[in-house]
Amino acid sequence: MELFLIIFFCLCLFFPVLHLFHCLPWFREKDERMQLNPESEKGISILVPSFNEAGIIETSVESMKSLAYENYEVIYINDGSTDETFTILNNSLQLYESPKAVNRQLTHEEITGVYRSEVFPHIYVVNKVNGGKADALNAGIEHSDKELIVTLDADTILTAPALTVVNEKFADPDVIAAGGMVHVLQTKSSSPLKKLSLAGTKMLVRVQMLDFLKAFYVTKLSLARFQALAIISGAFGIFDKQALIDVKGYRSSVGEDIDITLKIHRYIARQKHKKVLLITEAISYTELPETWRDLFKQRIRWQKSYMDCLVHFRGFLTKTVLTKPVSFFYIIESFFVGILAAYITAGFFVANALLNLAIVFIGFVVIYLSYILLFNFVYNLLAIRQVKRYGFTFEKGDKLRLINTVIFDVFIHRFVTMYFVMYGSIAYFFNRDWKKVSRTGRKYKMDPAYQAGSNKK
Repeated sequence: MELFLIIFFCLCLFFPVLHLFHCLPWFREKDERMQLNPESEKGISILVPSFNEAGIIETSVESMKSLAYENYEVIYINDGSTDETFTILNNSLQLYESPKAVNRQLTHEEITGVYRSEVFPHIYVVNKVNGGKADALNAGIEHSDKELIVTLDADTILTAPALTVVNEKFADPDVIAAGGMVHVLQTKSSSPLKKLSLAGTKMLVRVQMLDFLKAFYVTKLSLARFQALAIISGAFGIFDKQALIDVKGYRSSVGEDIDITLKIHRYIARQKHKKVLLITEAISYTELPETWRDLFKQRIRWQKSYMDCLVHFRGFLTKTVLTKPVSFFYIIESFFVGILAAYITAGFFVANALLNLAIVFIGFVVIYLSYILLFNFVYNLLAIRQVKRYGFTFEKGDKLRLINTVIFDVFIHRFVTMYFVMYGSIAYFFNRDWKKVSRTGRKYKMDPAYQAGSNKK
């Protein structure tokens, strides 16, 4: 038993420590350091699937009216919304019917209308019968004109320079897909682009912000350097359009973002030079849940999507577990250490409590809790240091809020997250549906960079 606990403990410690070190600047890859300075802009189609997004769609439109880029289009795919989504789009954009050429290479539900903005001709709206997010994205790809596809959630806004950075990275012909960095919209300061503010935010939002900092600036950054990035966030993903068509677009699933990323990895498995990047300079902001109920719905969907792709791609993942970094980390780290370890830990606590094996139980509890306290404090502090290394700063007065958030994360949120993982992994086999997270309906102010160019035609 003691040997098993030691092995188990070391395995749980190995991967987080690995990412803690591998995310540091010493391990930067050539792609991160290289400046290509392309002479021309690649065409970029921004796809925004929208289903009942009346609470946030106006903010999205404001951010899309003008970015620091010329060769781009925005396509809102209204996926059979039953609320005021289309009315708001029409009022904001002054739409008129304008059929668009389609590729006819991907399948999707029926299109009921294609519209173009009179005041912002680079923005389109595609109305369609409801088919889900993956179906809406396929419809968007079919109606896109550009060579690169950017996928955004309706509650995600891009910073003004984001597309310029994307263009620079995709000047390398070997880059076939990439993820952008996602920050929390509720913490976005109205002053400089890289200023974060915690004033007025709920603890639940702040602890999710910490999750995102750890996920993007530690774990994802490390995985991308290993060419093992298995999740290009649906909030902000960038893809070569032809690659999306070659893999037959998005599959209708619980988690289309993991699915399309693994499809891309499978697609390039025999193409040694093709790569999937994480672009740290391409910044976006997305709205996060503000209630425990909505957080539960979101995290259970995330876990179901992981399980769905584990099942769907089991052949590819198991065959390449020792040859492809993405398969190794997906199975060994995410499944064995991330999921099975949660059940083993919970089972050990329950079993020892029931059998009253006091000495072993108390000893393990002391060691395990010490590890949680010390290691997770370090992990959180490093993530905060990492985001500062990439140019972000917090507002004055946020230091105490950060300390309180770290304490809440270590003592409470970590265990809630473990419950989400355990519950979602089992729930997948009984119910593969997922419920939409409510939008706050809050109006967010855009940066001056957006407003200055808001008359682009």
